[in-house]
Amino acid sequence: MSGDVGAGVGAKEKDEYLQKVIRLLKTGDLNTRWRAAEALGEIRDPRAVPALIEALGDAYEDVQWKAAQALGKIGERSAVEALIAALGGEGKWLRKGAAWALGRIGDPRAVEPLITALKDRKANVRKMAAWALGRIGDLKAIEALKEAANDQDPGVREESSKALVLLTARAAAKE
Repeated sequence: MSGDVGAGVGAKEKDEYLQKVIRLLKTGDLNTRWRAAEALGEIRDPRAVPALIEALGDAYEDVQWKAAQALGKIGERSAVEALIAALGGEGKWLRKGAAWALGRIGDPRAVEPLITALKDRKANVRKMAAWALGRIGDLKAIEALKEAANDQDPGVREESSKALVLLTARAAAKE
C-alpha cells in the first residue's frame, strides 16, 4: 500500500516539475527560456509539446532552436506541421533544429519540405536536411539527394552521400 502512495507522490511531483518548467519557458528571461526548452527535451513528456511549439516562435533564436530540438527528442507527430513551418523560418538555427527534429520524428509528411531544405542558403541546414531524409528513408528523396551529393559544401556532400547509401540499400531490399 505504501508503494502506491509513493508512486502517486512521485507522479505528482513529476507533474508539478513539468508544469514549472513549462511556465519557465514563457518567462521574460532569455537564458531561463532556452534552458527550460532544453530541460523539456530531456524530460521527454508529450504534455510539453504545445508549449514547445509556441516557443518555436520565440523572439530569440536560441529558444527556437532548443524548442525544436526538444520536440525532436519527444518525438510526437503532433509537432510535425509546426516543425515543417519552422523549416521556412528566418533563423538558420531554427531551420537546422527543425530539420533535425523532423528526422528524429521520421514522419513522411516532412519529406517534401526537407527536399526543399536541401536548397537552403545555409550549408548547415542543407546538411541537416540530408541527414533527416536519410533517417526518414523515403525513396522519393533519392534524386534530390543525388543532386545534393554535388553540393559546394563538403559536409552537405558527405551527409547526402550517407543518406543515399541508406536509401539505396532500402530500395535494393524492396526489390
